[in-house]
Amino acid sequence: MSTPPFNTVAWFQVGSDKPGEVKKFYGDLFGWTFDADPNADAYDLVSYPDSEGLSGGIAHTPDASGNHATFFVVVQDVAATVAAAERLGGKVSVPPVTGKDGLIFAHIQDTSGNDFGIFSPPPQS
Repeated sequence: MSTPPFNTVAWFQVGSDKPGEVKKFYGDLFGWTFDADPNADAYDLVSYPDSEGLSGGIAHTPDASGNHATFFVVVQDVAATVAAAERLGGKVSVPPVTGKDGLIFAHIQDTSGNDFGIFSPPPQS
């Protein structure tokens, strides 16, 4: 699977304290399939029928207060994008984090307080 163009929405995440129910809902509604993420605990990867790769994830939240739906934009440099967002009046809600596989992500709030994510894919091996 190739990396989507930078600065485009390339991933989504749905957080749920009832991941089994939400997976059944989206699976029945859209035909999505789910596999446990080998690089993260309490996270399922989403695939679409007839798609070339993964499209999103289901995060298992501890309670309903953490439920959410958000989009992620793929960027070349997470730290530089976080800095630019702050200069433009955005706020960092989750500073850059590097996953076990090398993927780097962060969460930003836009000037209206809407939360979204950014990420850089892991290095190609």
